[in-house]
Amino acid sequence: WSRETFDDFWRQTGLCAEAHYDQFAGVPQVHMGSWYDPYARSTTDNYVALSRSKQGPVSLIMGPWTHGARSVTHSGDADVGPLSILDNNLDRDYNHLRLRFFDRWLKGIENGWENEPRVRIFIMGGGSGRRDSHQRLDHGGSWRAEREWPLARARNTAFHLQPGGGLSTEAAEGSHPPSRYLFDPARPVPTIGGNISSGAPVMEPGGFDQRESPEFHGCRPPYLPLAARLDVLPFQTDPLPEDLEITGPISVRLWIESSAADTDFTAKLVDVYPPSNDYPEGYALNLTDGILRAKFRNSWERAELMEPGTVYPITVRLLPVSNLFVRGHRIRVDISSSNFPRFDVNGNTGENPATSPVKIVAQNSVHHDAEHPSHALLPVVPATRSR
Repeated sequence: WSRETFDDFWRQTGLCAEAHYDQFAGVPQVHMGSWYDPYARSTTDNYVALSRSKQGPVSLIMGPWTHGARSVTHSGDADVGPLSILDNNLDRDYNHLRLRFFDRWLKGIENGWENEPRVRIFIMGGGSGRRDSHQRLDHGGSWRAEREWPLARARNTAFHLQPGGGLSTEAAEGSHPPSRYLFDPARPVPTIGGNISSGAPVMEPGGFDQRESPEFHGCRPPYLPLAARLDVLPFQTDPLPEDLEITGPISVRLWIESSAADTDFTAKLVDVYPPSNDYPEGYALNLTDGILRAKFRNSWERAELMEPGTVYPITVRLLPVSNLFVRGHRIRVDISSSNFPRFDVNGNTGENPATSPVKIVAQNSVHHDAEHPSHALLPVVPATRSR
């Protein structure tokens, strides 16, 4: 934790695969991960690099699960349906899937493995939106075969942060004051689900309504939605006129400034359900998120502190995801500066919070005007059919 810069320690073979791709054998490979797993990006990045450089064949499987939960139909509070699990969908079970792979490539048994799709992904969303018999959100979803990752037909589309909290493919015009908030490290935004491999009961992985609750560490009465906090900036679209699929790598480009020499910025992609009988206040389902420590905005190898009041462009990389935003839903991007205890809390001093106990409050700002077009870059997949 005390090694905050990217150095030879982090370049070890077991910690940084991309620094050692040339050492990987050109053998058949399957890279399998899931959307609510913290290794979603490393899984897909490894697939991209090795499928291009190795004879393979190299294939990719991305499910909707949390870490290792490939036989469970729900991720957190979001149920993605009986088709989502590996068992009796991709094969009889995980062991039979692996056995068939090894039978083909180690024993030479002709079992048709080479005819399997190179890429199989689960597109979350499209469920009823009701509470199921286990009191979870019926988010739904389905498997789809693809030829490549990222999808060649996906169109990276800028959704611009608008003054007043809007999110639109149209860029803001003219000049506008930035959105500001106070980030107090003593009261960080609590972690409510997400890409977590372990940590229960302190952290629960998966999708949840982004609302404070006694079951999540750090939440306090009156347990309001995270978007109601003064240190969270929500930007959302109007209700969608038709279904819209987002599948692929995701990033958020921000123009920021801070009163501190260093601070963090977080970005979270949310599927906002409209109010219903089962969810009278709607349901804000987290899909993926990311964080950037501002002093590493240009390089992981060398820290660069900020000048208070100076505007800097930064890019927050979120983990990849695949989700169908159903007609009537909203796409929301939440910007803040903490997500604890999933990520350590920045003390805003420029020092490493692992070794420094000092914490100060920072005033952070996000600009969204013609000169500073902050936006989320979302891979929109053209519709092939209407609902």
